Amino acid sequence: MLFSSWQFILLFLPAVFSGYFLLNRFRRVVSAKVWLVAANLFFYGYWDWRYLPLIAGSILFNFGIGRELGPEAGSRWGASRRARLAVGVTANLLLLGYFKYADFFISNVNSRLGTDLALLRVALPLGISFFTFQQIDYLVDSYRGKTHEYRLLNYALFVTFFPHLIAGPIVHHDDVMGQLTSRWRWTVRYSYVMRGLFAFSLGLFKKVVIADTLALWANWGFDQAQSLDFFSAWGTSLAYTFQLYFDFSGYSDMAIGCALLFNIWLPMNFNSPYKALDIQDFWRRWHMTLSRFLREYVYIPLGGNRVGVAQAAANVLVTFTLGGLWHGASWLFVAWGALHGVGMVTHRVWSGVGCRLPKPWAWGATFLFVNAGWVLFRAKSWGDAQKVFSGMLDLESALSLPTQAIPTAQLAWGGFAMDGLLSSLPAGVAINLPILGVIAASAMVLTAPNTIEMARSEMTVRRVVGAIPLLGIGILFAVASMSRVFLYFNF
Repeated sequence: MLFSSWQFILLFLPAVFSGYFLLNRFRRVVSAKVWLVAANLFFYGYWDWRYLPLIAGSILFNFGIGRELGPEAGSRWGASRRARLAVGVTANLLLLGYFKYADFFISNVNSRLGTDLALLRVALPLGISFFTFQQIDYLVDSYRGKTHEYRLLNYALFVTFFPHLIAGPIVHHDDVMGQLTSRWRWTVRYSYVMRGLFAFSLGLFKKVVIADTLALWANWGFDQAQSLDFFSAWGTSLAYTFQLYFDFSGYSDMAIGCALLFNIWLPMNFNSPYKALDIQDFWRRWHMTLSRFLREYVYIPLGGNRVGVAQAAANVLVTFTLGGLWHGASWLFVAWGALHGVGMVTHRVWSGVGCRLPKPWAWGATFLFVNAGWVLFRAKSWGDAQKVFSGMLDLESALSLPTQAIPTAQLAWGGFAMDGLLSSLPAGVAINLPILGVIAASAMVLTAPNTIEMARSEMTVRRVVGAIPLLGIGILFAVASMSRVFLYFNF
C-alpha cells in the first residue's frame, strides 16, 4: 500500500493508529502488538498477498536462528555459533539472490556461453532487499551479543513495522526494539503526533507534487526521446537527480512521520545530500542507513582502512560495487557503484596529499559527479545512458534548433508566446523552460533545512498548521490517483 494513496492516508493509517492506542488504553498491550503486526502484514499483502508466506517464513527462520546465536546459546545443533551464523546469513542471501538475481545470472550465462537456459521470470517481492538486510543485521548483532529480545511477537513487530517495511530506513535492532517495548510509548504523545504529521505532510508534498512532476520530464528524456539536445539532456539528467531525491527522501520523511505517530523515532536516512562538498560527505548524507550497513558488514570485515593503502582502496571498490549491485540486477547498477567507489578512492588520494578546492568549486564538482552517476542509475540500457551523456556534451546544439522534430507537447506549453520565446532565446532553453524552472525551484534543497532537522527542532502549532496545506494538496493528488509508485520499491 502506497503512503501516498488515499486508502493509506484516509483509511489505513487512522484505523491502525486508533486501534493500537485504544487497546493500549485498556491495558491490552499484547493485543495491541498483535493488532499492529496484523496491520503490518495487511499493509504488506495489500500489494500481493501471495508473498505473505515468504515474509512470515523469513521472520520465523531468522528468529529461530537468532535465538541460537547468543553467547549463552548451547550447542544443540552440534555446530559452532560461527557456523550457525554462516547458515543464517547464507540462507538470507540465497533467498534474496533467487528472487533478485537469478534471471540476471542466467542471462549472463546465456550471453557468455551461448546457451539457451530458460529464465525463471520470478517477480521481485516488495521490500525483500530491505527486510533481508535488516534480519542479517539482527543475526550478526545476536552473534555479537548485542540483542536482548527473544520473544517472537516483539521480533515480528520489529521486522514488519509498516513505516520502514517496504523501503527502509534499514534499522538496527537497537534502533527501535527498545522503543517498541517501552511502556512510555503506549499512550498518545501529542508532541510526537505534531512532529509526525509535519514530517508526513512535507514528505507527501515532496513525493506527489515535486518528484512526480519531475518524473514526467525524466521519463520522456530517458525512455521516449530518440536523441537529446544540450538543454534537453541536462534537463533530463537534472530532473531525475532531483526526482530521485524528492521521491526517496519524501518516502523516508513519510516513514519517519508515520513512526512518530506511534512514538517511534526511526533513524534519519537523508541529511541534505546535495549540500555535500565531496563524495565522502555525500555518502554520509545519502541513504545513510544503507551506508551504515555496508560499512559495518562489508567494508570493516574486509579490513576497512586498517590495512595497507592499496588493500583499503580495493575494500572501498568492493563495497561500493556490491552496494550498486544491491540496487538491482543490472550491469548499469554495478557500473554506478564502481564509479562511486573510484570517486571515493580518488577523493582519499586527493585529500591525502593535502589538496583542497574552494567550497563553491568543491560543491560543483561533487554535484556534477553525482548527477552523472544518476544517469547510469536511471538508464535502462547502455544506449539510453549514452544518449543522455551525448546530449549533455553537445555544445553545438545549445545555440541551434534540435535536429530532431520537436514534440508538440514541448511547444504547446507556451501557446502563442512560443514564437517570441524561440526568437529571443536559444531553442533548447525556450522548449525546456518549464522543467528548467522546476529544477531551479527544486534547488532550494541547497539552502533550506531538511524535513527531519525541522521536525527535531521546536515544533510549534504555527509550523504544524503551515504544513496542513501541503498535506491537503498531497491528499488531493492521492485521491486523483496522480501519484506513482515510489522509486525505491523497485530495489
